[in-house]
Order: sequence, then C-alpha cells, then structure tokens
Amino acid sequence: MEHSSTEMGWQELPYDRWTESHVSSWLRSIGIKENYIIKLAEEEVTGPVLTTLQREFLSTTIGMKGGQIEHLLKKRDQLLKSEPNKLKKGSDLSDKSKYDIKKDLLLTGQEPNSSSQKPCERAERENIPTECNDSSTSTGVTSSFCDYQKFDQREPSCRYVKHGVLPPETGIDNMIVPCHEYKSLEIAHKLESKKLQTKVASEVLRFACACMNMRTNGTIHFGIMDKLRGKHQHGEIIGIPVRNQEDFVDALDYIEKCFKGSNQQSDSRNCIRNPRFIEVFDKETTEKTWVIEYDVVPKASIVKDKLYSVGVPKFSEKDNKVKCEEKVPYHRVGANTPRIPEDDLVQFIQQLREKDQQREEAESSSNQTAVDFKEDQKRKLSILLTCGKTHMDNSLYYIIVTNKFHPEHLDSIGFLVHMNLFCVFDFDPDSKASGLCGRYKEQKAVNLHSLDDYAINDGLKTVDVIHSLKLFERTSWIFCNGRNNFPGGEQTCDEKTWIKTRKKKLKKAVSLICNDILPRRSFVVLFLLLSDVEQPLVETFHEFYAEMNGHDFLAVISESKENYKKWSNLAEMSCHMSTLKEISIVEMPLSHVDATVQSIQLSKNQLTRTLPVLNGGRCFLKSVEEAMLDSLEIISVDQCNDTKLEIMSEDEIQQIESYFYRGGKIDWINFWLADKHKCGDIIKRDAFKEANTILDNMVHCSNIIRSIESVNIYHQPGSGGSTVARQVLWSWRTKVRCAVVKQCKEITTVCEHAVRLREHDERDKNNCLPVLLLLEDRNADYIHDLRRELGNVTAIKKISQSVLCFILLICNRSNDPERMCRASPSQTVAVTHKLTTAEKPLFTKKLEQLKLQFQPDFILTFVLMSEEFSESYIKDFVKNLLDNIDHTSLITRLIRFVALLNCYVEDSYISVSHCEASLGIATHVEGAQYHAFVDHLSDEARLIFIHLRDGSTHISSIRIIHPLVAKEILHQLSANLPQCDIAMDLINDKVLINHRFDRDEFLKFIKTLFIRRNKKSRGDPDDTAFSPLIEHVSKTRGHVQKAVDLMKAAYLGLGEDAYVAQQLARLLYTNLRFEEALEWAEKAKSLLPYDTFVLDTLGQVYKWWFYHLYDTLEEKEPSPSPERGIEIIRIALKGISAFRASEKAKKKETASFNNSYYGEVDVGCRLLKFLSGVDVFSNDTGKSELMQYLLTDYIPEEVQKPWQMFHQQLKGLQKSLYHTLECISEDLSYFQTDISEEDEELDARDPEQVYNPREWLTRKSAVYAGFFCTTPDESDQTAESGSTDIASPAEKLSPFQRQMKTYELGGGNVTSILSLLYDRVPQRAGKKLETIISMYPENLTWNYLDQTELANFIFCQIALNCTLPGSSKLLSLQKLQELSKRFITNGRNMSSASALFLLSLLFWPETSNELSSAGSQILLSAIDALQRIYEQKIQHVSPRKSRIVTHFFLAKAKGLNKIVHRSSIEKQIKGTLSERKLKWLGGEVWKTREVVQSLKRVEGWTENGNLFVKGRTRDSKIRVFPRFSASLPNGNESVTFYLGFSFDGVVAFDIQVME
Repeated sequence: MEHSSTEMGWQELPYDRWTESHVSSWLRSIGIKENYIIKLAEEEVTGPVLTTLQREFLSTTIGMKGGQIEHLLKKRDQLLKSEPNKLKKGSDLSDKSKYDIKKDLLLTGQEPNSSSQKPCERAERENIPTECNDSSTSTGVTSSFCDYQKFDQREPSCRYVKHGVLPPETGIDNMIVPCHEYKSLEIAHKLESKKLQTKVASEVLRFACACMNMRTNGTIHFGIMDKLRGKHQHGEIIGIPVRNQEDFVDALDYIEKCFKGSNQQSDSRNCIRNPRFIEVFDKETTEKTWVIEYDVVPKASIVKDKLYSVGVPKFSEKDNKVKCEEKVPYHRVGANTPRIPEDDLVQFIQQLREKDQQREEAESSSNQTAVDFKEDQKRKLSILLTCGKTHMDNSLYYIIVTNKFHPEHLDSIGFLVHMNLFCVFDFDPDSKASGLCGRYKEQKAVNLHSLDDYAINDGLKTVDVIHSLKLFERTSWIFCNGRNNFPGGEQTCDEKTWIKTRKKKLKKAVSLICNDILPRRSFVVLFLLLSDVEQPLVETFHEFYAEMNGHDFLAVISESKENYKKWSNLAEMSCHMSTLKEISIVEMPLSHVDATVQSIQLSKNQLTRTLPVLNGGRCFLKSVEEAMLDSLEIISVDQCNDTKLEIMSEDEIQQIESYFYRGGKIDWINFWLADKHKCGDIIKRDAFKEANTILDNMVHCSNIIRSIESVNIYHQPGSGGSTVARQVLWSWRTKVRCAVVKQCKEITTVCEHAVRLREHDERDKNNCLPVLLLLEDRNADYIHDLRRELGNVTAIKKISQSVLCFILLICNRSNDPERMCRASPSQTVAVTHKLTTAEKPLFTKKLEQLKLQFQPDFILTFVLMSEEFSESYIKDFVKNLLDNIDHTSLITRLIRFVALLNCYVEDSYISVSHCEASLGIATHVEGAQYHAFVDHLSDEARLIFIHLRDGSTHISSIRIIHPLVAKEILHQLSANLPQCDIAMDLINDKVLINHRFDRDEFLKFIKTLFIRRNKKSRGDPDDTAFSPLIEHVSKTRGHVQKAVDLMKAAYLGLGEDAYVAQQLARLLYTNLRFEEALEWAEKAKSLLPYDTFVLDTLGQVYKWWFYHLYDTLEEKEPSPSPERGIEIIRIALKGISAFRASEKAKKKETASFNNSYYGEVDVGCRLLKFLSGVDVFSNDTGKSELMQYLLTDYIPEEVQKPWQMFHQQLKGLQKSLYHTLECISEDLSYFQTDISEEDEELDARDPEQVYNPREWLTRKSAVYAGFFCTTPDESDQTAESGSTDIASPAEKLSPFQRQMKTYELGGGNVTSILSLLYDRVPQRAGKKLETIISMYPENLTWNYLDQTELANFIFCQIALNCTLPGSSKLLSLQKLQELSKRFITNGRNMSSASALFLLSLLFWPETSNELSSAGSQILLSAIDALQRIYEQKIQHVSPRKSRIVTHFFLAKAKGLNKIVHRSSIEKQIKGTLSERKLKWLGGEVWKTREVVQSLKRVEGWTENGNLFVKGRTRDSKIRVFPRFSASLPNGNESVTFYLGFSFDGVVAFDIQVME
C-alpha cells in the first residue's frame, strides 16, 4: 500500500512521491520567493511535475523573473542527480515510521516463511545479471505492493493493477502455501501460435513436475517480471496482450507427449489446473493485457509414492518442429526449478514417503484451520465506526457511500437513522422511490442533491455552499448517477459514460467535503456494498482514499463475499489488499450489522420527542417534523432522555462537567446529568431567579397587553449570561414550548418555524402555549424585525391581542449591563462578574466540592468566577503562568495570536487545523492512533486554551478560557513584543492566512480585528473611530506609522481588501497625511468602483484636506489673497465633485440614502465661509460683492485670473447646495433615521450626521442661508445665528432673499419645519413659525410663489396650528386647500412628494359627505401619485431600511385641528425609550386613553385583500394602505381604524373588525 507522503518531510521521500506541500517546502529551502511558491502550489506542481518543468511555463504561467528561473532549474537538476542515493533511505523511512515489523513484511511483499530471491545459477542459465532492487521503480512510476489472487479459485471479477508488485518468487513453505514462479513473456508473447504454445508448455510442465515431486502447491504466472530489466522491477505486474486464449489452453496438450507413461500423464492432468486469465487494469491505456496463471495442486491421494519425470518441449528452428528433451525429474530448490541430479536421485526417492506424509498432514491441518478461524466482527465493526471509542456518539460525522439496497435490507437501517449522517453518496437512481433514501426519509428529513450542487464556483465561499445546501442541518443525499422519476438533473448512465462525464464532479465534491467543509479526523466514510459492485463506486473509494491520506477513517461492509471480491480487486489500485481486509466487514448480514451498531450507539431509538400542551398533557414531535423546523433548536420535555446512561463511563461524565467549569459553553446534557444526580448541581444565580419571576408574571398575567413579549438578559462577557439563559429554557421546557434561534437564519424562516412550533398538534390557535425563543447576541435591527414579523403573523391568523404567543429571551453581551437594566427595568436582568451576597456562599461551597473532584487547573474559569474576576487575581494568575514561558517558541507565538484575537474580536477562535499548520505539526499516524494536538502544547498553553467544538460543523478550535484572561495575557506578553508587532506577525503569516480549511471564518476574524469599531450602542465600553487595535497602536507614542504599516499588511494579507484600503485612507487623513490618504482612497475605488461608502471616503479625504488647509491658512492670514486661496478652492471643489460622483452611484443594498449629500453640504458651507474671508470680499462692501460674484455673471477683477478655472463651479455653488439640502430633507421625510451595524463600520460621516440628521439639517440650512440672506446695505450677520428678530420687513425682500431668510429661520424645507414640532417648548417653536410666516407679505399674490415655497408655507401653517392653535398668523383649512390646488398630481410637471403629501393631508374629508367631487379627485390623484413615487424610491432600499415615518394622524376635531402630529401622541406614551418603542410596535399606543380620546376611528371595509373608505359618490372609494398588511382581516369585512399620513400615502393603524 502507498501511504500518504504528506505525513513525512521532503527530505525523507524520493521526489516522485512529493506532494504540492513537499515541493513548496523544498522551494523555500532553496530560497525561491513566497509569491512564486504559492502560485506553483495553486498549479498543482507535485514532485513528478517538478521534474518536467520548462522555462516557458515558469515565465508565462507563473510569472517568474529570469534570475529565479535559472536558480530553480539549476537546483532541480542537482536534485535529480542526487536522487538515486536517497531513494532507498526514503522508502525505508516511509514504511517503518508507520508500521511494525509484521506490517513491514507485508509492505515489501514477503511472507513470514517465504524464501529469498533466486540465486545466481538461475540468472546465469538465462543470461540475466542479478542485482538487488528497491520497492520503487527507477523511472519514478510509483508501484504499490499487492497480493496474489486466491489459489485454485475462479474469481471472474478480479483484476490485477498495472505496475503493482507481487511478493518475490518463493520456494516451498508448508506445501499448502503455494510457491510462485514468474515469467514475463515480455518478448515471447509476440511469437507465432506454435512457438508460443511450446514456450508456455516448457515452463508450465517443468514447474508442475517440480511441484508434484515436492508435493507442494504452486502457481506459475505469465505477465509478471521475473528479473530486473530497464524500468521494471522483479515481481512487477506488466501484463501481456493475448491474441488467442486457446494458445495457453492448448499448451497443456503437451502433457501427453512429455510426461513418462499414461499414469503420470493422467496425474498431471489432475494436478495442473487450466489457465486463469486475469485482466490487468491500466488507467493509462485502453489496450487489454492479461496475467495468465496455472495452479498446480498435487493432492496426496494422487501423487503418493510416485516420482515424476518430464521431457520439456523445445521448438527446433532448424527442423521447424517441436522436439521433447530427455524425460528427467525436476524439483524446487528455493525459488528455482532445476532437474534432480543423478547423484541425488536415490536419496530423493527415499525421502518421498516422508514428503507424502507431510502433504497429508498439511492437507488435514489446512481443512481444520479454515473451520476454526473466525474473527471477532462485532469488535472490529465497533472499532471501525467509533475509531476506538467504547460507543458511538455525535463526536463524529458519517458519510455513507452505497449502491442499491434490496427490499430485505430496508428493514435493517435503524443504525443509519441514529447515526450522525453528514451525507450519502447514493449510486441507486431508484433510491428515493424504492430504496434506502425513501425509507430513510420516512424517519429523518433529508435534502436531495446531485454532484452538480457541490460544484463550487469561483468567488463562492465555502460558507455560502454550506448555507445554500443546508449542510449540517439535514443529511445531504447526493444522487451520484442520476435520479429516476425526476424531471430535473442528470439521467442515469453506464459505467464508461459515468467515468467520462461525472467522475470529475465526484472528485470535486469529495475534495470540497474533505478539505473545506469537514475537519480532518471528524468523520468516517462507510461503504455499504449491498449489490453488484461497479466501477463508479470504486472510483469514489479512490477519491476518498486520496483526499483522506490513507485508509484511516474508512470502513467497508459487504454482505456478499462475491461482491467484496470484485470490490477489493478493483480497489486494490489504491489500497493494499491486506489493508482492505483491515477495514472490511465481510459476510455479516445487514440485520446483524444493524443490531450490533445500535448496541453501541449512545442515543436510543427515539424517533419522536414530546412537547407540552395547554391542557397540561404532552404531544409528540416526530424527528422528520422537527428537522423541517431547522432554524430552531427545539428543547423538548424529554430532552436528552434518549441518552443511554448505562454505556456512559464516569470519565466521560466528569469530562463533560469539567469542560463547562473550565469555560466551555454549557450543553443540555449538563442540566440532564445534574437532574439525574450524575454530576453536581449547577448554581442558579440571582439573575436566573429574576428572569424566572418576570417570565412567570408574563405567562400567568390575567390581563395580557402584548401578544409578543420579551425578557432581556444583558451580561458582561464571560460572566455566565448564556448559562443563565439556557437554565431559564431548561426550567421552562415543561411549561411552554422552548427553542433556541440558530445563527444566520432569515427572519421570515424563523418566524414561520416559530409559528409552526406554537401550533403543532393544537386545534385552537387562540389556545396554545406560548413559545419561548432564545436569541443570543442579536442586534436591535434583527430583534425589531423578528418582532414585527411575528406580529404580522399573529394579525393574519386573527389571534386575539390578549393571547400571549411568543416570548423573546434576548441574551446579549454588554460592558455595562446595569445601565441597560436601568433603561428597561421591568423586563431586563443584568449578569455581571460581581457576585451578590446570596451568590458568594453558593460559589464558595461549589468550589470546595469541585476541588475534591478535579484539579484546580481543570476548573479554572469557575475558580476565577469565584474570585469575581478581580483584576489583581487575574494579573497574578497570568504573571505566574508566564514567568517561565519561552518567548521564542512557536507555542508562545500561537498564544499571542489567540490572545490578540480573543481580546479584540468577540467569539473569535483559531481552528486546530490552523494551529497545526502554524506549529508545523503534520498528521502523525501510528496504526490508527493520532497524536492529539494538545500533546504538542506547552503546560502554559494547555492551562489557558480551551478546546472548542462547533456543535453544527464539528470544527475543533481553541480560544483562551476567558476574555479577561486573554486581555491580561496580551498585556503582559506585549511587554516583550508590542501588540503592533504581534498583529504584524499574524497578518504576515502566510501559512495561517492561506490555510485552506475554515479559511473564510478565520479571515473574517482578521478583517474584524482591523475594521470593526467599538460602539456603546452595542454594549462596547466606548465609541472608537477605528478598530480598537488600530486605535491602541495609533495612540501609543509615535506609532501612527506602525498602525499604517499594519493596515497596509492587512490590505495585502486579506487579498487586497477594498474596505481595509478605505479604512486606511480614513486613518491617514485623520492624521493629516492627505496625499497618501488620496492614494488609498483611489485604490479602494478601483476595487469597488460603485460602492457608495468607498466613493464617499474619497470625498472625505478632500473634505478634511480642505479643512486642514483652510484652518492652517486662517491662523497665518485671516484675510488671504485670491492667489493664496487657489489650492484651497481646488481641493474643496474636488471634494464636492467626489461627493457628487458618489451620489450618482447605485445605492448599497443596506443603505436608504447616499451619505455623500452630507459631505457636499459640509464642504460647500465651509467653502462659502472661506470665500467670504478672502481679502477681496472681507471689507465693508465685500459681502455684497461676493453675492454678486456667486449669483450673477459678475467677476471681480482681483479674482478674474487667479480663479479662472473655478468660476463656473463657484457660480453654481448656491443652486447645488440648495438641491442637496432638498434631497436630504426629502429622504428624512420618508424614512426613519436608524443605521445598521454593518454600515456603522464603514460610515465616515460625523456622529451628528449619523445619529441626529434632522438637527444637523436644520443647523446646516441656517448656515447655508446665512451667506445669502443679507441684503447689500445690511451689515454682516453671524451665519450661525438662530435668533428670530433679524427679519427685514417682508415688503422689502426679493423672492430670493425671502427664500434665504426662511431657510435661515428653519422654514426652508419640510424636515426643518417638522423638526420644530419636537421642541420641548411649543410656544418657542410657535413664535419661530410666526416669524417665518411673516416673511411672506400679506398682500403678496400667492401665484407669485413657486411650488416649493408654497408647500413650505402650508407646512408652516399646519405646524403653527400644532404649536400655537390660536395664532393670528393662521389661515383657515379652506384657504390652505384653495392654495394647494396649484399642485399638479400627474403628468411630466407633477409636483414634489411633499406637495402631494399636503394634498392628502388637507383634502382628507372630516365626513364622507364633506368632500366635493373635485376635492375627491384631487385626493385620489395625490394618493396614487405618492404611491408611484414611493415605489420608485424604494427599488434599491432593503426592507429593513425602508421604515416609513408617519408624520400626522387624523383627529376627531374640525378644520386644521383634525391634523395631529406624531409628537403629540408620543408625549402621551410613558416609559423608557425601549419601552416606548415596544408600545408602538405592539400596538399599545392605540389603547392609550389620551390617544383614544383625540384620534378619530375611520370606517371602511376590506375587499379582495385591499382596504377602502367611502368616497364622495355612491360608487367612489378611496384606497388606504395598512401600515402592517398582516393586520387586514381575511375575507371581506367592515372595519374601523386610525388614519395616518406619510409620504407613501394614507395608512391605516389598529384595524378592527366591526361587530
């Protein structure tokens, strides 16, 4: 067998056995550059390929430079010259490093009692030189050792493999074990028929005569090398073409001519078997070749007391006929067949009786042994499937490869149902209809796939494949040869077609699973051979054998001996026959396999689980039904009851317990074992009791307020919050239905599954137990959207609002959980590192108990928790730990890496596979035992690392036992090596970065390390402008450059990541390095040319560059000359251009609005301020002259030439700023202003723009207007002034001046006007609105106003009525309606959304009879137009970001008083911010007494899923859009609702069916 060469270094192996990894190591040793090494590995340059590399390939494909090529080729040639001296050494090391002496004998093809090779006399007789040879061929063709075919048995399906090597020719062993002789016929097979028969007969008859005289079984093989010649070695299978098989059969006809006497001729016929033709499999050619074997069986009853002589036939070329030589006796001497010398003949005859007796005894012993020997198949099966464990649990995945199951087999698949199956490679096209798949699906859910589904496209990440195929959630059933009765996919094909078309697909699928999806040593591949074996099944074995580096973790079960024989002969091409026997269970009925495996499975045969029901009983949940709810981990009443305690050892139970107390995540089995008193009780912290009380009050409350409630658990990292949450679920699993929401699941899917769980086996939807859903570390957006989706569903299903349906148990990390608790005390509990007075004695007592059971090192986290994670204790603990550590070792380096990641990246880890690669640990095999990774760790590393195992993917990984310990380790280790150096070492570690397995997750952690900012809103200790690591490095004295170098290294290490380049640009411009920042912003733009955040950053570079130049010049020259301002203006205008380019880019899916509008306003306003300070415009008349310059064609002489490149842009500045402010205002009028966590990482805007955009807009509008509102004869006024007494008499203002004045006062756009309604002092806002309205003269002709001004005026009137209802400035509703008729509701000149919004607001009737037909038409047109504009606007906006703001509601009052602003309703809602949000979301707002008293319920009806109210005429109707579509009743019903007004139309809230 050829073992994995990857397990050894390149120095120990001949180059023809090198893998890509060995070649890479050799290239490094000779000094080839790393980038070329990576490319050569990607091109799959193995050892044999290395020998044929050409200069052209290295230059064009790899891109190597001349010097590197010359060096490589020279070193390669030196390697080839030195190789013969190394060959033998490499082979010896390869074999003896893995096997004991007995296995070495098998590998070299020897048997314990076999003779040595032929002596020289035979060589001399045939003129052949004799020499010792190695197991490898001289040409580099790898030859694997193989066994003979069964002696004296016909096996039609068996084949030899070309270049396989049989054991050396042998002499006599015990007469039953056959001796062997080889003849190559390498040249003789070309002879004509007669000559060929003579040649074969001479060799067969001489050999047979010797065997009969020696009374020994024997086989003579033709087509096997009997000498070393050229590229072939002794015993090598070469095969010969056979023109006519009859030539070999007819050769035995010479028996009658050549043996002496009729008795001897008859005996010879009985002893010499007819030839056996065995095909030689050669994948390199289609020509058929054969090995021909003659067995000789001299039974004692035939040959007793006889001496045989033969005259071997020879073809006489001279006479052209066959002549027989003298008849003489032959015997076997070692591996040779000489004649018996005359001198020894008498003695030989005397010894015949003794030989006859030995033959009889050997035959008798052979028969007895065959009866007595039986291997222990149960034990062997157990070892193969559990890899040596006492029982089978979920620690391993299983991959099944199978062909057709017969009907009798389908009743014995229980063991498969209870296996942890990852996937099944099924070669039965009828498997779903009538085979294994169909029967398995009755009990377990599966996903049906084809090989095409595993074809990973370029750019597609492994994690994407896992998610799309739902791997690890349900068994993936892969139909490898088509699927009958299925219209899609490939059709079934024959073996040859399959090899041509599908083998490469299978290879990709196997490679993907073995190298990218499942960790090494985490799965067993089981081949079930239950029908006739075909080549595709064997190809699958070859692929798994190659990808898994050998036979470990492979197993074969075959009921039929014949099937197995065919299988093993085909599989022998990859795997030595003796090894195949080690991994195979043959002739064991599947029913016995089923019973045997089930007896060692840890889980009982439990295909249903139980859930609580409302009446106190229980209902069943089938495993098939449960698997369909795959977004939830359901906690059943009988959770873990299927565990067989009787086969769990005490050590296993202790291991489960110590894993938790060392810092591992708690599992349901911990609670179950504690309940069974198999391990100690788990402490119930005070937070658990508090959460229980809150839940109890919710569930048993007689007056349910909300159908969806929530309980929040905020906890400091590592304080046990997750344990508390799971304790709550465990204690409530018998009272309500409990589940954990899995990570990365779509909200709609989670919602659907939660509803199905609630209603499972229940008849009345209004009488079901609530579902308790645990959500861990989810952001506010996710929770909000899930709550909304669940609310929609309860509304659709017409579930009463007084029924509690769902409770969200939200468990999130926070560095200040007490503050989060204070924000919403009625439904929040806090878990901290500090223990309460009641908890301290519990922890002290528990620690004493655990110390009796475990060493303190094995319960380290619990020890730290008992000390309340005091800083001094952790500091001393880490100091003692690191005192004697070797700072130069690879283990310490790994500790640094893990500490760095654990300190800065939540939930980070490094996979064991990455660690092994980093430490240079190859998979080292001794028999079937693996050296655990932990054996290579230092004592310090074993103490602080905890070995994690992902419950879904079984990826083994490590992290430090606690975040605070990681932080302290990093702090103390960085005294020897600063954090920036540790991070640089990590990002430059090509082995870690390029390691293939689990790469996506590892790179995600690295990217987070360099990009993710801290946010208080997420529970972080503070807000940071950059990632905490970069901030730490930057703020260390003089280390900004190190932070820059780090980011550059991260950019390259992460594959030229655009977002890293973007963040680097931010870092550089923050540190006033603008030219470099520009370079990196441009680089990010080249990678993501349409990304709004990247484009915005380019604008930000220019913005801050402009600010810096301006501030620097202002300090030196408060009134600079035009010439001094050229560079500043150029940079500012480039910034504005960059922001505009970003504005035109397609919006990012997560963004509702392009952030660059904000940047353009910032730069524009600051540029205006700069221009007003230039000496030309800074004198008494300068302001007036600046206005003329910016607003007219006038150009002052002083700036004519210096600013000649800027005139056009500067003169367009006012209009562009006005347009931009309007765009921002419109967007804020539509949407809520929250921002996603993903966007927060990339957003380069100022905090005020992100979190208070309405306030920012109001302020910037005033700044902008302040530059333009001053008349020429007025003195300069402060641009930022917000005073209300600066208005000029309205009659003196031009339209432009009026527009600027209103803008300055906050009346220039809709958002600024409506923002005044949120003023805590309504009278102050009212006075400001009156001042704005006074800007419009009373005698002004309204037609003189443009539509924007008119809309702003009407908005001011409505806002004024909301703040000062009795103001003298107010116009009547009718007057405002009359004014608004100027707005156009359709056509090319249609009015803006704000104007259409006003029409819907003003023309909505107080009663159905009030509206005229003309007014009705205006209203309908406006609502329809609003909806059309809205649909266009949200095309590129994600649903989460398209939350529409409802500005006004319809009240019971008359006139303008019928319009109530949202702010007046919000004033009636009491509680914290989060509680107020819940009341809006849960509909409690509509039950508030003040709201019920003020708002009007509108009557309407539903029709075909739409909501209408009655129009002016009998047949007319007005469509209203429900804010939550799910709240519409099914069918056609009369309803009432509250009416809201928003920019997407009129909307309905709290829809109720009229009784």
